[in-house]
Amino acid sequence: MDTPRVGIPDHLASRMTMPEQHEYLRARIGRRGLLRAGTVAASTVAGAGLLGASAATAEPATSAAGFLPSSASTRVDGALVAPFGRHLAFGADPKTMMSVSWQVPLPVKDPYLRVGLKPWDLSQRIRAEVRPLHTPSLSAKLPAVDQYYLHASLERLRPGTTYYYGVGHSGFDPADGRNLGTVGTFRTAPSRAGSFVFTAFGDQGVSYDALANDQVILGQNPVFHLHAGDICYADSSGQGQAADTYDARVWDQFLAQTESVASRVPWMVTTGNHDMEAWYSPHGYGGQNARWTLPGSGPDAEKSPGVYSFTYGNVGVVALDANDVSNEIRANSGYTDGAQTRWLDRRLGELRKDKDIDFVVVFFHHCAFSTTNAHASDGGVRDAWVPLFDKHRVDLVINGHNHVYERTDALRGGAVRRTVPVGESVSSVRDGIVYVTAGGAGKALYDFPVPDSYEGHVADVESVPTYHWAKGGAKATETVEWSRVRYTGFSFLAVEVVPGARPALKVSALAETGHRVDHFTITR
Repeated sequence: MDTPRVGIPDHLASRMTMPEQHEYLRARIGRRGLLRAGTVAASTVAGAGLLGASAATAEPATSAAGFLPSSASTRVDGALVAPFGRHLAFGADPKTMMSVSWQVPLPVKDPYLRVGLKPWDLSQRIRAEVRPLHTPSLSAKLPAVDQYYLHASLERLRPGTTYYYGVGHSGFDPADGRNLGTVGTFRTAPSRAGSFVFTAFGDQGVSYDALANDQVILGQNPVFHLHAGDICYADSSGQGQAADTYDARVWDQFLAQTESVASRVPWMVTTGNHDMEAWYSPHGYGGQNARWTLPGSGPDAEKSPGVYSFTYGNVGVVALDANDVSNEIRANSGYTDGAQTRWLDRRLGELRKDKDIDFVVVFFHHCAFSTTNAHASDGGVRDAWVPLFDKHRVDLVINGHNHVYERTDALRGGAVRRTVPVGESVSSVRDGIVYVTAGGAGKALYDFPVPDSYEGHVADVESVPTYHWAKGGAKATETVEWSRVRYTGFSFLAVEVVPGARPALKVSALAETGHRVDHFTITR
């Protein structure tokens, strides 16, 4: 028999917030049908030897939620279950902390992480935390899905050190000669600032172009990658509504696709509108909490997993959830009741007072400044955060949402303070902030109301007719002068960080072919 869709009538959904929709649906189908997730076993390792003290393995914890997926009691031979979708993320201190996450297609017994300083000596074994995630059947065409995400967090690592790791479970040992091909590596941040490269984009999804971008990113040898929201598009509608078209299995494809990079480069994500998955929690982030382990330094890590900060060398990085302030897509508008913006003000102030920090980079999804015909600019972001970026002299802002590459001149208060042609240098203190839209990671591309203009094909225009999203979700037309570079193609951002007496951010935009389409330098 076909399973009927459980949804909210259109006349109610249009007037309900995401939390209200969640409560409505929970009343309809019950808590167990809406979300089954729990903790099977948890560990955070703080040790000596290679980790910093004596090795320790946590005892298995009992289920915190008390409702594991019903299939979890059925075990298969662990030798037949291969881990996949490995992805790394920094802890609060990238010099000493790293989280390793992965997935298994079926329940396994005693999952764990092995780690060591040599690929043939993975002697330390750490029990993993299991975060099972159940998605009910949302339509006659989509079956119920059980997914199993595993996480192990390491602390007291040595700065500037390469570690080897493998993930396994009963029946599948990464240290076994047959499985040595699954061993990966990561490197902690150095104790002293040096030159390094990081990469960034938004709006990836699953596609040949997404995979091509990943491979070119690997060629830049980045120390971390920033993913500015709209991660995999399992929710293809992107409205944050329970009526959205949603297929949880797309996450399996995405994590498998991304593993070639994310298993060795910390993959630091934040949340876009397609990442509000209403079935998992009142704010749609229960799925993200199951899949990712992030630094969690924001105002409320459980409610806002995409809000956090970390430092690497002489760069402070701040991740924000623009769903909270968006005028365009309002399912989560105002859900932190201003807490995120207050935290942002404090955190930017702290970073600016840190004598070891030269540059502050902020990344989030919705654009403060973009001219595409699809989403353009979000006035909610402009109103809430641009004054804080100016106040604290942020150096670079990276967004996604619009599936193109576009960047502005140097702006202060939304107005051009200095034009920044391709190849030019700009002082973020004296001239203002450059805003970059790097949304060409792999999803279908958008277009501009005026011709492209990029390195080797410069076609400057004096102004661009566009719009921004005003309060209430209305489009407010405007003509702007700040759109300096526009490229309709799949691409990503690569940033070379230079420390020292004359610190600099050397910013390049690379197409999926590796061809450069823009470059400029930020100084202080």
